[in-house]
Amino acid sequence: MNILVMNCGSSSLKYQLIDSESENVLAKGLCERIGIDGRLTHKPANKEKYVVETTLKDHNDAVKLVMDTLMDQEHGVISDINEISAVGHRVLHGGKFFSDSIIINEEVKDVIKACFELGPLHNPANLIGIEACEKIMPNTPQVAVFDTAFHQTMPAKAYMYGIPYEYYDKYNIRKYGFHGTSHSFVSKRAIEIARLDKDNSKVIVCHLGNGASISAVENGKSIDTSMGLTPLEGLIMGTRSGDIDPTVIQYIAHKENKTLEEVLNILNKKSGVLGLSEYSSDFRDILKRAGEGEEKATLALDAFVYRIVKYIGSYIAAMNGVDAIAFTAGLGENNAKVRNMICSSLAYVGVELDQAANEEAAGVEKIISSANSKVKVMAIPTNEELAIARETVALI
Repeated sequence: MNILVMNCGSSSLKYQLIDSESENVLAKGLCERIGIDGRLTHKPANKEKYVVETTLKDHNDAVKLVMDTLMDQEHGVISDINEISAVGHRVLHGGKFFSDSIIINEEVKDVIKACFELGPLHNPANLIGIEACEKIMPNTPQVAVFDTAFHQTMPAKAYMYGIPYEYYDKYNIRKYGFHGTSHSFVSKRAIEIARLDKDNSKVIVCHLGNGASISAVENGKSIDTSMGLTPLEGLIMGTRSGDIDPTVIQYIAHKENKTLEEVLNILNKKSGVLGLSEYSSDFRDILKRAGEGEEKATLALDAFVYRIVKYIGSYIAAMNGVDAIAFTAGLGENNAKVRNMICSSLAYVGVELDQAANEEAAGVEKIISSANSKVKVMAIPTNEELAIARETVALI
């Protein structure tokens, strides 16, 4: 069956049409600048890329354009909308309500709405995409795959903050974690590649990109992760600060005469390696300048790696050991230097890289640890769209 995977942002819509039996991508694309002017970039398998510049007033227009393009005689890959068996939607936040993917009904949509405050940039757009698909294909099952769901197996000692319990009772303030679809997919592949027993395994997944997070996965279940109530907690990232003393927010607000919202905007969009380097949030730029000896780029890179090493160490302690460490996402699966910097601080648990294998690993699944390493280390490209498609098939 054909599964359409949708990922709606505030002004964008990413999609893939996947044949669930072969798991081949039949077509993929991106609608961007929705509500501004509009552009569709569509790439069918074994055909040339197709670009459409057209007005897209809202996500309803974008979804209709995607469907029309998928069925286009020249650029499409299906002849009828009924060839799409189901739609799997990436939804950012399911709060404490969903620990698994679920077929969408009115109650599910109500929960997505209830989580608008927890995911203000993503959940509203996710819901718009769902309702747009419902209008165009009312008889096709729609499935919500939550970015937070995989981490709902965390114990209370990991997800509760040390603040008055009443705020959890009243407002559900707790750690939720993100990148869950990626952590789920990669941890499962790591167990398979390392030939571990899922029910007796300790895996750490490092999802390293512009947004970055780490998870501790014990016996196939997430027991802790670095992101929190929002994606701001945890690692230093491209533009996000990661962990800071909360008093920093008040201090900056007073010193710079800024509102709470203005300071949070700084922490989300102007901090991280961008803030430290005062140059770029793109790790390719940071690595290039650090390689040339530029001081602030070097600081940004070193701080980024140091925070990762600290989280890995804390998760090794939390699980009382580790069997495998997997690197994924744009930086994690492609950059040998960053992996080497991180692993050089893990010799105390027996991590030893095969330097040649590490250099060769770029966008491919590969074990990069040596034969003597006590911990399997690997690079695994994440595939969130395929994971969403698999979740969708399992439900329908």
